[in-house]
Amino acid sequence: MSAQQTAGRVARSDALEHLARVGLLAYGLVHLLIAWLALQLAWGGGGGSTDQSGAMQTLASEPFGKPLLWVVGIGLIALALWQLTEVLRWTGGLSGSGDAKKKAVTGIVKCVAKVVVYAFLAFTALRFAAGGGSSSSSQQQQTTSGTFALPGGRFLVGVAGLVVIGVGIYQVIKGLRTKFLDEIDTSSASSQEVRVVRRLGQVGYVAKGAAFVVVGGLLTYAAITFDPSKATGLDGAMHTILQAPFGRLLLTLVALGIAAFGVFCFFRARYPQRT
Repeated sequence: MSAQQTAGRVARSDALEHLARVGLLAYGLVHLLIAWLALQLAWGGGGGSTDQSGAMQTLASEPFGKPLLWVVGIGLIALALWQLTEVLRWTGGLSGSGDAKKKAVTGIVKCVAKVVVYAFLAFTALRFAAGGGSSSSSQQQQTTSGTFALPGGRFLVGVAGLVVIGVGIYQVIKGLRTKFLDEIDTSSASSQEVRVVRRLGQVGYVAKGAAFVVVGGLLTYAAITFDPSKATGLDGAMHTILQAPFGRLLLTLVALGIAAFGVFCFFRARYPQRT
């Protein structure tokens, strides 16, 4: 049996699909927590990190938080594995040519990026569940500082910043063009649910994209100024938005958009894409 056939069987397995649903719910929950922390920052009621680590810390501080973090971590690992099977399925198209090969390469790149994101979030969740964990912002600063010490490190950090900006722009375009509908199977959904999913995805992806652009901008600025303290990640992006003209309003809109994306993930869990 080929790797593509094996990957297809694994991706269609009920066990992995159920775990992936848990992962999508967890992914949505993380975004809702980030949105809540951003709203608190906007209206003067927050002092924690408004990023993934802040969301995990918020969960860990609850009486039921650490057991829930284990579930979140395991679900996100399943989600990463689900995307990994997609990578293997796309490899079959690399032997083709023209548009077919281009589509396969694009599919692989997208799936690998998702694997990295889900695996990172799973690692973060499991660290906080085990009683560890630290600020994502400080981790990014340490990583940037270490990269600066490498030959051509400043250039690498600058390129990374531009890539993140590109990802943000792609997210905005994906939201405006409703390309996210390719990732959810709404064939059994009502027309009203489809409209809700469309609006949630549009708002959510645009807001996430805007946040990514700011994160990438901060990373690029860190490379230009040769100052790793400027690479403050999503938390720094939220503070940067707040300091802009009409910052409180802008940060509130971003927070509501990220919350919309979280709810969109819940719909994805209910109507997962059929691989």
